[in-house]
Amino acid sequence: MEFDYDLFVIGAGSGGVRASRISSSLGAKVAIAEEFRVGGTCVIRGCVPKKLLVYASHYSEDFEDAEAYGWTVPKATHSWTKLIENKDREIDRLNGIYHNILANNNVELFQDRATLIDKNTVQVGDKKVTAKYILIATGGTPVMPNVPGIEHAISSNEAFHLDELPKRVIVVGGGYIAVEFAGIFNGLGSDVIQLYRGERILRGFDHDVQNVLAGEIQKKGIDLRTHANPASIEKTSSGLKVTLEDGDILETDAIMYATGRKPNTENIGLENVGVELKANGAVKVTPGSQTNIENIYSVGDVTDRIALTPVAIHEGMAFAETVFGGRPSAADHDNVPSAVFSQPQVGSVGLSEADARARYGEVDIYKSQFRPMKHTLTGASEQAFVKLIVETKTDLVIGAHIIGSDAAEIIQAVGIALKCGATKAQFDSTVGVHPSLAEEIVTMREKFVPA
Repeated sequence: MEFDYDLFVIGAGSGGVRASRISSSLGAKVAIAEEFRVGGTCVIRGCVPKKLLVYASHYSEDFEDAEAYGWTVPKATHSWTKLIENKDREIDRLNGIYHNILANNNVELFQDRATLIDKNTVQVGDKKVTAKYILIATGGTPVMPNVPGIEHAISSNEAFHLDELPKRVIVVGGGYIAVEFAGIFNGLGSDVIQLYRGERILRGFDHDVQNVLAGEIQKKGIDLRTHANPASIEKTSSGLKVTLEDGDILETDAIMYATGRKPNTENIGLENVGVELKANGAVKVTPGSQTNIENIYSVGDVTDRIALTPVAIHEGMAFAETVFGGRPSAADHDNVPSAVFSQPQVGSVGLSEADARARYGEVDIYKSQFRPMKHTLTGASEQAFVKLIVETKTDLVIGAHIIGSDAAEIIQAVGIALKCGATKAQFDSTVGVHPSLAEEIVTMREKFVPA
């Protein structure tokens, strides 16, 4: 049977773009459809613009710290409008780069919504096209709970485009996005209350990381409240009135929800083909990203495996190598490093202590908490934290967790060590870089013994 394309990709985010580019380089005729902007959540309204805002928000502390090092710094002012304009300019530039990537790799771009008609046919705008293989890479979208007055709330999508910086902000949630935006708003001068319905922020992270980070962000002025959740939101003449489930009433100028994301699988025709979904709406796939329909694959956040941009990219590459490169492969989801651009940062790879004990039973714990060298002059009370988890029987390092400046940069290298199966003895035999936060990873010798 003749098809218009060898591959049609629905969704031009990081995973979809990488899969299309590599597939084309391997000789496939490829098209991709995107109804919004090329680049996906990460580039357009996710990790890239978020980190730019994190950079901006950290300058307030940098100005304060400078005085301890002999600098006379005049009172600083900040323009939210200029920050957003500059951020938008950079996102436009990146969007253009992604367009060029597709064009330079002979991938045809349809800037319209795509819907599956059958397992080989896609409706794109007013046109029908056929493809031998179809890849679903539509990502995820924020979930807004069914709370009275939720129409007055925003998600992270809208937070990137606020006309002005709110003086008072409530951030609802305890995950990556909530923690990061609480730090952004706080650093830029907003009064921030963060509400989380659970016991500890950063669900799924190591308990020590959760506890230490909670203490650090509270030191910076964020009013963190756990076991707290809005019951209703009401617009008033002076802002918003938020009533909590326990009856407390809070006044704010803006409330941002970051309580989770859902796979973007609605209204793209999956039901027309019989593609199996998980209970939460995610596309159900094999380790090789294949759905129950032989010629349809799916990668990225829409599959709800690990919702990280580099993971989607790896899944997209593995798909291309498998289907068009003749080299069957699957993305490796073990020991994936991750970072939370909170203030201070969190870097994590491998297992938490609780998961390690559940899997291996006997483990050794090494941890260190201390004031970073920078703050010996500033007098700030910020603490850094480093923790290693080691399987006792094999001496393998099976978890590493860092809180502190440049934790994200450090954990990338530590992730390589865990991938290579490094032992604690090999960590110990590595000479540290002094003076640095990173040297703690190779200088901890005393096992932690609970009191």
